Amino acid sequence: MDPLTIGYLGFAALIMMVMMGVHIAFATGVVGFLGIVALKGWTVAANISGIIPHSTGSNYLFSVLPMFILIGFFAHASGMVQGAYRAARAWIGWMPGGLAISTVLAAGGFGAVSGASQATAAVFARVAIPELLKLKYNPTISAAAVAASGTLASLIPPSAALVVYGAIVDQSIGRLLLAGFVPGIFSALLYAGFILLRFSISPDLGRPIKGITWAERGRSIPGVLPIVLVMVMILGGMSTGWMTPTEAGAVGASIVFVYALMRRSITFKGLNTSLVETANLTVMLFSTFWGVFIFSRFLAFTRLPTEIAEWLVALPYSPTTILVAILLGYAFLGMFLSASGMMLLTLPVIFPAVVELGIDPIVFGILVIKMVEIGLITPPVGLNVYVVASIRTDIPIGGIFKAIWPFVLIDVLTVALLILFPAITTFLPNLVLGESL
Repeated sequence: MDPLTIGYLGFAALIMMVMMGVHIAFATGVVGFLGIVALKGWTVAANISGIIPHSTGSNYLFSVLPMFILIGFFAHASGMVQGAYRAARAWIGWMPGGLAISTVLAAGGFGAVSGASQATAAVFARVAIPELLKLKYNPTISAAAVAASGTLASLIPPSAALVVYGAIVDQSIGRLLLAGFVPGIFSALLYAGFILLRFSISPDLGRPIKGITWAERGRSIPGVLPIVLVMVMILGGMSTGWMTPTEAGAVGASIVFVYALMRRSITFKGLNTSLVETANLTVMLFSTFWGVFIFSRFLAFTRLPTEIAEWLVALPYSPTTILVAILLGYAFLGMFLSASGMMLLTLPVIFPAVVELGIDPIVFGILVIKMVEIGLITPPVGLNVYVVASIRTDIPIGGIFKAIWPFVLIDVLTVALLILFPAITTFLPNLVLGESL
């Protein structure tokens, strides 16, 4: 049997195993190992499978992941979300839909230190929705705003999803994190603009907050300063060259931890839980990397990615048309797979074609993450919607999915603008780090 046929059979076997519920780390590792055995024999397969875990685990690039994950757990324990929400509420609550806009902006701020979409949605489902309902905000729109704003954590740095993308395709983590900042803020502003317009047209959807004093606004400022400090340290440290992404992540985690100690909001038990959960999640991600890299090595032996790249490049369509088709595929997969699983499954095959088409890998990475965000809020398996619905069982999930569609359309508009104007993505990293070669 020729190597290309073995490659197609291996990829089909991988998809079947994932659909059957086999964890992607085991599915990719097993298929990759057996595929290499079929092509090169047991000795080569054993050598490759033995070397990859060590080379991956000792790679300094991957040490950024546990740091960013730890920031998220410390931020959750420190009560940062309450500070961000109070500040946004105090300064924006008077506007039409002000409390919902505050939710979006505070979620974006919290996402900038948590880096986890589902965690952000879960926290704000508990913190923001009760406040929204007190002011008679429409329940389904409130829940939809929380679910949608949770996706901002996937793009605004520090983003674990961007780190995973960079690790798979061997791109600069610092450049990717800087590239995600402007599109992430852009998405948050579009969400806020939609809410402002919707509530201006239909004021009965929720009352603005009256009677907020300037003294109250002033007292709210210290609550948001730790988030600003973490963002400045991470982005500023990387952009000036003072810190690597890993060092910036460690400094960010230290800032959040000190803040939690000052607030006396973290106990020894909470510290232990944060460290253990960080270790668990890190091990899970590293194990997945090992399996995927074994599978990627198998694909390289089969030349399947090269064949697919050559086929896509030969299609009688423009690179933009092919890019849109690829992104539509990601939107479909995002309804069923997690962000990391989707990227780990597809990028080893798709990325060589993207490079051959002349598409900027950094721009493509941001677009992929944006499609991941869309998948998190679209039926039938919009994970963020299910997270919010599981916490707020009084709000029907069907109503949330119905109310989420305007946010989905806003995300589609954002993707279109990022495709048409790639400078939105590349402006900041090119300004700070210089244009990539």
